[in-house]
Amino acid sequence: MSDDLNEQHRQKMVRRKEAHDRKLAAATQEKGLIIVNTGAGKGKTTASLGIVFRALGHGLKVGVVQFTKGAIATGEAALAKKLAPQLEWYVLGEGFTWETQDRERDVANAHQAWQTAVRLLRDPIFDLVVLDELNIALRYDYLSLDEVLAELKGKREMLHIVVTGRNAKAELVELADLVTDMTLVKHPFRSGIKPQRGIEF
Repeated sequence: MSDDLNEQHRQKMVRRKEAHDRKLAAATQEKGLIIVNTGAGKGKTTASLGIVFRALGHGLKVGVVQFTKGAIATGEAALAKKLAPQLEWYVLGEGFTWETQDRERDVANAHQAWQTAVRLLRDPIFDLVVLDELNIALRYDYLSLDEVLAELKGKREMLHIVVTGRNAKAELVELADLVTDMTLVKHPFRSGIKPQRGIEF
């Protein structure tokens, strides 16, 4: 690599660092975040688990409520048992809506999961609460959107909340501090490859 190219790269990185440092210096507010992972791509729950393990590494108390999962045993739920009591994990669904095919049961399960979620959200011992697949319960009107939004708006100042699932409601997106839309580019299931242990579950 030529000296000129090295110098151009160095100057570019200096400018980037200066811009980053200015933004970092201006960011003085501290607050609990509402984070939404949505979109058709894989990785919404997986991304939330990255936040969970980061929080656990800092000694924070974490709660996870899964709204539609529960039909199969997952690696994350198995690991959660080993991480108790710092991590509390509640699997309160019976599988995705096409598995149960019973709206009344789905609504009842969603309400049970929401009651558990509210208890965790209001308990000052928790620093982070993940509401996994809550977006699905809201999409199918299993829960009142207004009730959910009111609870999230009234959260403790330093409580972090992560909401996952496809088709996040516009009102939730508007309320959130951080929103990521996972885009589906390619998925092995579409090529006839079955879900893999340790990757999908």
